[in-house]
Amino acid sequence: MSCRTYHVLLARLQAVDNPFSLDALPLAERDLQTKRTEEITNASPMRLRMEKFILEQQKEIVRALEEIDGTKFRIDEWKRKEGGGGVTCVLQDGKVFEKAGVGVSAVYGTLPKAAILKMRHNHKKMVGMDEIPESLEFFAAGLSLICHPKNPMAPTIHLNYRYFETAQPDGSSDAWWFGGGSDLTPNYLFEEDAILFHKSLKDVCDAHNRDFYPHFKKWCDDYFYNKHRRESRGIGGIFFDDLDESTADKESLFSFIQQSLKGFVPMYTAIMNRRKDMPFTEKEKEWQQVRRGRYVEFNLVHDRGTAFGLNTPGPRVESILMSMPLTASWKYMYEVEPGSREARLEEVLQCPKDWV
Repeated sequence: MSCRTYHVLLARLQAVDNPFSLDALPLAERDLQTKRTEEITNASPMRLRMEKFILEQQKEIVRALEEIDGTKFRIDEWKRKEGGGGVTCVLQDGKVFEKAGVGVSAVYGTLPKAAILKMRHNHKKMVGMDEIPESLEFFAAGLSLICHPKNPMAPTIHLNYRYFETAQPDGSSDAWWFGGGSDLTPNYLFEEDAILFHKSLKDVCDAHNRDFYPHFKKWCDDYFYNKHRRESRGIGGIFFDDLDESTADKESLFSFIQQSLKGFVPMYTAIMNRRKDMPFTEKEKEWQQVRRGRYVEFNLVHDRGTAFGLNTPGPRVESILMSMPLTASWKYMYEVEPGSREARLEEVLQCPKDWV
């Protein structure tokens, strides 16, 4: 008898003896039991399908980045005592990438009443009852990616796609929503790269809803903005949050997330093959370090995801700060020469462009 067959039979016997056994378990334990006894299929809960998908995509992305760099990633698997865990893959000081990280997390926890009330403002169907409970179980899963190339001609890229779900006090599914996006942060502007990047995102958006790209592009331009510098972090992309049944049905949105994530490897591989071996000067490397400093400023001062992660009980700091570059600099009163390529980038960062 196989291990899986044994667990299936065991679960059935337990259900006969106590038909409410699974319902009585916390959400994390129920899902763990399901994964032990069943294959994850299109009929499985979305949280389990999302977890399976992003773990598969993580392997594909790591393989592609290792092929570009020629260096293997360090792979760390971790668990969270409240339930769930993740896999953090990091490549440091490689041949092409100074740092690249691909992290997956699928975690469980409990929202206090204050958090429920705050989230319910954007999700009216969350906890559809008159009396708000003191706590509510939740599940959150996502894939986050960052690549900081060594060559200043090659752009940094960031990507994140995620799913969030709450459970009713009786364990049944409550509210759900998707979020995510991707943005490109070059040190030197190559318009063909900007066009390729934005077109790849627009093609996926248009396949689902032609209103997505213009709406999500503006959302991205507004979000990835260093207010204290009065400039964008990069040349944008798409960004969205809280996509639920008011936007589209769950299957359609999951398909959108899947296609968006699958589009990363061919797009970024094409850009890196153009830029990773280009010659550069010490002055251009210095500019890259200055731009990375701006990147760090945004992540620590303005990014909601970083703040949420660090303020979550029992945070895994190494994974949360995976997006930070190995090196960056802050030159006092740094100025670029008028008419230079550096000045051209600053112009675009101060006034976002429509690339497609």
